[in-house]
Amino acid sequence: MPEDDAALSAAEELALARLALAEGDLQHAAGHVAGALAQAPTLPEAHETLARLAAVSGGGVDLFPLDQHTYVGAAVARAHLLAATGHPGDGLDLLAAATGYAPQTDWAGVPWVTAPELIARITPEHVARILMQVCAAVPDPVPRAGRPALAAYLTLARNAVTTHPGHALLLGAASALARRLGEVALAIDWAGRGVRAEPTKLGEVWLGYAYRSAGRTREALAALGRAVEHDPDDLAVYADIAGTLADTGRLDEALDWIDRALDRDPTFDCAVHTAHRLRYLRDGDVAHLVALADFARDHPDDTHEHGDLAECCRSRPWLGQLTPAGGPVADALRQAVAAEHPGIGATVRSPTPPPPSALRAGTAVGMRVEVTGNGSPDAREPRRAGTRRLWRYEGTIPVPAVPTPSVGAADRLRQLAHPAWPHPPAAYDAAVGLATLELADLVGLLVHPPEPPATAIGRVLAGQDPTMWVRCVQVWACLGMLHHRTDEPWAASTRRQVLLDLVWGVEDWITEAALFAMVTAAWVDPAVRPDVARVVAERLADAAAVARTRPAPIATSLAHLALAAPGVDAETRELAVALLGAAAAVPRPRNPLTRLWQRLTATLRRR
Repeated sequence: MPEDDAALSAAEELALARLALAEGDLQHAAGHVAGALAQAPTLPEAHETLARLAAVSGGGVDLFPLDQHTYVGAAVARAHLLAATGHPGDGLDLLAAATGYAPQTDWAGVPWVTAPELIARITPEHVARILMQVCAAVPDPVPRAGRPALAAYLTLARNAVTTHPGHALLLGAASALARRLGEVALAIDWAGRGVRAEPTKLGEVWLGYAYRSAGRTREALAALGRAVEHDPDDLAVYADIAGTLADTGRLDEALDWIDRALDRDPTFDCAVHTAHRLRYLRDGDVAHLVALADFARDHPDDTHEHGDLAECCRSRPWLGQLTPAGGPVADALRQAVAAEHPGIGATVRSPTPPPPSALRAGTAVGMRVEVTGNGSPDAREPRRAGTRRLWRYEGTIPVPAVPTPSVGAADRLRQLAHPAWPHPPAAYDAAVGLATLELADLVGLLVHPPEPPATAIGRVLAGQDPTMWVRCVQVWACLGMLHHRTDEPWAASTRRQVLLDLVWGVEDWITEAALFAMVTAAWVDPAVRPDVARVVAERLADAAAVARTRPAPIATSLAHLALAAPGVDAETRELAVALLGAAAAVPRPRNPLTRLWQRLTATLRRR
């Protein structure tokens, strides 16, 4: 954004507000005060200027009207003026709404909210509703860095509980907030007092959650069990009990509770999500996760957002992230980075031609690759005849055989590519951002990857594993192909044919990316699953056959893909497990992605 268009600072907004006040232009003064409060909601000078504005305008409330698109600064200004004119409850409602809009900002950290005298002016039921509204807007638990912005609400809760020590609803809501803010002992105390004052289902749930946060599982289960006794039809509590049991490794008991819930309502979303997650944890069969994805797709109006599918897929090969590239060149590149040597002058010997993407990644940083043999079948030839060729060889050197992509296509993909995703359907949805790119550009990106973005994530990817960025580009380019001519029926579609060509082309990282795209298509469209399962089975069988005569660096990754694919047959699954077992039997260094993920997640936490 050009400097002339940059937002004014709070001090500049207040200076303009004072000028407008001096000229009697109350509307412009109000706009600038709202702008200052949006940036610095606890700044004393902003509140002083707001008070001056109120003094010359009969209270000032009408200067900050509410409509469908009210600016957050205007809503906050109105909240303070409402409190000053005798309507603090309405003011708290607006501050809580601002917290819901931006929970990381301290909207409520002002004297009138934290003053003990406020409690005499609003009902305990109103305070409880405010606290529950805040709880609904923030994570559970709130990250440590985000807690100071919510401290005023905890002070409000303390003041209210002091004044109304036997109000069960208030005590429970206060407990829920305290628990989210890391005050677990306080949460247990307040929830326990609430249950003793008035035993209710909701009170027992709040107490169970507080005990669970403290690691007191036995007491948590007892409280949740009493909640079921209060209301045997609230199946969400059944799911909570099941989740608590599963967290302590008691899967059989957890599944018993889920089955009880499903017996009452087979379509209850919390129970269905929890059931599929627990069954996957029990046997590792991806069919449970596919069924969960199908349920989520067919029930878009669930009672609330669920994270079970993402939790199960997190950090799992291809379900939630890229796998590390295999083979001597990829290993050497990672070792060079770990040793803080870029690879210049290093020599790597490979018994057969390495994947062309790996070879180009190595030579790009000055690594010399000596190929000591060809092996059989020749790794430089497509695995099936008639497929489009992305590479041609000049001796032992692979050269791109397709044109470079447009600058716009490279920029678009650079903004989107990432080594992790919540689950395959989420990756498919994210790739819609590539839907307008030409197919030729998407194909070109596979062999002409752009430079990593100049962002924290880009720097981590480039600095920790030189193979990872190229693989990111290839994966997202192939995912983008899934959005090409989606009006064409899958069986005869261009997108299927192109991906199939890539799957059966020269053994390369592109093979993995294309097969992942097909697997993703099967996740989001049940109609294509038999076709994709057949392709996965045939491609894995071919890789296994090749691996018996020469190294096949992509075989392990293809095995992970087979285990992530919907509907593959038992024989293919057994072959995948055997290939992974054989790979695990070979001594290898620590997972090369571990250090990358640690750096990447640390970068994201600092943002």
